[in-house]
Amino acid sequence: MSDVEVRQLRYFVAVAEELHFGRAAERLGMAQPPLSRAIRELERQLGVRLFERTTRQVNLTAAGEVLLRDARTALEAVTAATRRAREAGRTSPRLRIALKADIDGGLLPQILSAYNADGASSAPELVLGGFGEQSQALREGRADVGLVLCPFDDRGLDSEPLLSEPVLVALAAADPLAARTTLRLDDLAGRETTGGAPADRGRPVEHRARRDAPRPASNLSEIFSLVETGSIVFFAPASVAQRYPRPEIAYRPVTDVPDSVLAVAWPRDARSPAVAAFVRAACAVAAAAQDALAAHHGPSGGRAVVGDGPQPSWS
Repeated sequence: MSDVEVRQLRYFVAVAEELHFGRAAERLGMAQPPLSRAIRELERQLGVRLFERTTRQVNLTAAGEVLLRDARTALEAVTAATRRAREAGRTSPRLRIALKADIDGGLLPQILSAYNADGASSAPELVLGGFGEQSQALREGRADVGLVLCPFDDRGLDSEPLLSEPVLVALAAADPLAARTTLRLDDLAGRETTGGAPADRGRPVEHRARRDAPRPASNLSEIFSLVETGSIVFFAPASVAQRYPRPEIAYRPVTDVPDSVLAVAWPRDARSPAVAAFVRAACAVAAAAQDALAAHHGPSGGRAVVGDGPQPSWS
């Protein structure tokens, strides 16, 4: 059996995600007949059927499901290797930090200050993205380290928790639920949160969305506009609610939703001194925040957390 080429994996993943040869061909910028021939050739090379095809639909076989999982990982690794090689060849090194704007628990300025004070030679550069996009940016080599909300897709990544905050639900001030002081998830039945997810299931978790799914609101301005009109509700860490008080929005605690945990994450195989310096700075700032909260509220009043996880030890 000859080796499978990266091009063939890209073709296969496009068809597997679209489950439609026409849409996959359009996505790849090619005609459908050569794409169909390429998939048949891949099946011949592997000696297995990857798709069950009828005149009405295309479905993955068991072998196709296995290949899709591993092909995504392989393509992410190839993309990341290319980007990291280019980055390593730059004359002015950078530390690219993936995050969602305003979802940093208020820690980012102090982290950057501590990072710069550590004598780091790589200039920090923010890689802003939507909710749940940070871990993919790390795997694809678009970022070197990230601030992420848990839970997240941690394939190939290590992480360290930094800050734990209560979760509030943002809803229209005119919503009858705004009259209550606290809520439970059952109270939110029938309402939707970002991406159309049922609100009574809690915060939407990171997932790979279908390419033909409607684009969800990706920034806080869009989200808050939808909340104000009663179109959606939105689960937010307490720090976001503190930063964005709005007269048309009410924030209420949801007692059966776990705390929001902010973590610092990095590729498991990273060996960059700049990444190590950033993780050290993030953990030191979070520990200082914990001490400050404990001094103000007492030993049980702090919400910052620094775990005992795999902090990078290289230098």
